[in-house]
Amino acid sequence: MTREGGCRCGQVRFRVSEAPKVTMACHCRGCQQMTGSAFSLSALFAAGDFEVTAGEPVIGGLHGPTRHFFCPHCMSWMFTRPEGADLFVNVRATLFDDPSGLEPFMETMTAEKLPWVSTPAVEGFEGFPQPADFGRLMSAYAARPAS
Repeated sequence: MTREGGCRCGQVRFRVSEAPKVTMACHCRGCQQMTGSAFSLSALFAAGDFEVTAGEPVIGGLHGPTRHFFCPHCMSWMFTRPEGADLFVNVRATLFDDPSGLEPFMETMTAEKLPWVSTPAVEGFEGFPQPADFGRLMSAYAARPAS
């Protein structure tokens, strides 16, 4: 299951070699501000299944322990390496060459969700899921009927 994608200008490209562990929409204010939209869409992959194949992304966003990576030219927000979760990479789902089948399975930070927004997510969290929730979420995502 290989997927490729890249930033808007094409200078930074990436590849994943396995299916995502889970897909999500995040409604936090930070994602709203970084996307200029109502939420961010992402797919969580094992770090070993993800590689940058062209270009050199740079850190943007808050420059904190959670590292957000951007194209240095077009400034597309490409992926995130979450704080304390070095085993995973959270890739912006819409940057895949073919983003089909990556609709959000869960939504996070619904407490900050804009009132007119809806997604097809089957799981929802007012904040972020607890680390202990991810095993169940990844199992449920893997068991869902293919879209």
